[in-house]
Amino acid sequence: MALSHGTTASGTSPAPAAVELAIIAAVAANGVIGDGLKLPWHLPADLAHFRRLTTGHSIVMGRRTWQSLGRALPNRQNLVVSRDPGFHAEGASVAHSLQQAIGLADLPQPVFVIGGAGLFGEALAQATTIHLTEVHGDYPGAVHFPQYDRAQWRETAREYHAAAGTAPAHSFVTLARRAG
Repeated sequence: MALSHGTTASGTSPAPAAVELAIIAAVAANGVIGDGLKLPWHLPADLAHFRRLTTGHSIVMGRRTWQSLGRALPNRQNLVVSRDPGFHAEGASVAHSLQQAIGLADLPQPVFVIGGAGLFGEALAQATTIHLTEVHGDYPGAVHFPQYDRAQWRETAREYHAAAGTAPAHSFVTLARRAG
């Protein structure tokens, strides 16, 4: 009996495999993550950190985050979530939900959610890891990282970087979901 992709011999779909989902975001002390289509700071070390963590993985983003980038990020599978059925993103695959985007991911795990606020909020329920760049300072901005219960997470790494030139002080922080 020939099987189509995604079905078992009984004709049912197999149970979905657990996906390791990670959130990666830079967040100011006042919770700001952006101001429209741009970041309110310039942190070259954070950009390098982001590239180091996400290269070789699938990245999921909302349409506005995609537009702020202006292009597909190289050496990653770019997945854009948009409710617009006619939306097209050159160099990326378009999904209509976070779950659909995760289902399209075909590079090694984790799958990274890179923004924006709405997708971060949705991803928090199933993320296993959060990679935060804590920007030490308050910034003006209309887009905030969603509220979450920090008690559900344990800090597994922290790397402090002092302010240098125009780059503010910041810390790279890794959080892992607590069991249970």
